[in-house]
Amino acid sequence: MIAIRHVTGYAAMGAAILALTLAGCGGGGGGSGSSSKTSTPQNSGSTQKATTGSATSMLTTAHIAKLGTVVTDGKGYVLYRFDADSANPTKVTCYSTCAALWPAATTTGQGSVTTKGIDKSMVSTVKRNDGSTQITLAGWPLYRYAKDDEPKEPYGQGVDGTWWAVTPTGAKITTPVSTSSAPAPATTGTGGGGGY
Repeated sequence: MIAIRHVTGYAAMGAAILALTLAGCGGGGGGSGSSSKTSTPQNSGSTQKATTGSATSMLTTAHIAKLGTVVTDGKGYVLYRFDADSANPTKVTCYSTCAALWPAATTTGQGSVTTKGIDKSMVSTVKRNDGSTQITLAGWPLYRYAKDDEPKEPYGQGVDGTWWAVTPTGAKITTPVSTSSAPAPATTGTGGGGGY
């Protein structure tokens, strides 16, 4: 009898851990926070540890077919901006689950970012709630897309109608890209704009 109770207890504990794990994984697109697929900033005032961003010391440009000239990091990965953020004043809303799929383009400080093909006066930084320093362009926080596994891949372009590749002036590029070779985007909840 005691052995059966222990086995039942372990099974219940395992089921609870599995449920919590699945709830935390969310979907594919990334968003502004929780698995409820809303665009509400999550813990924007806390000191939680968020996913470490994509550290870079350079912003440069690249030509991407159908998109034109986009901003990339020093390794050639396309950088994006998020419609739920703002530029004036600069506001970051992508934390937690969102930041796992959309890592912030971070640096060790404003003076350490060099530019090529981009007006350096438009480049700045903003402190994230985990203490890291995120690069901004024309006030917009910049991000990588985790599913862009090669330089110049714009798979994040237009995800959920809220994530956009960035021009050298910080404007968003709204031209869609061919989806024939891109990973299938995850469907979103009815809350919209979450990026999951």
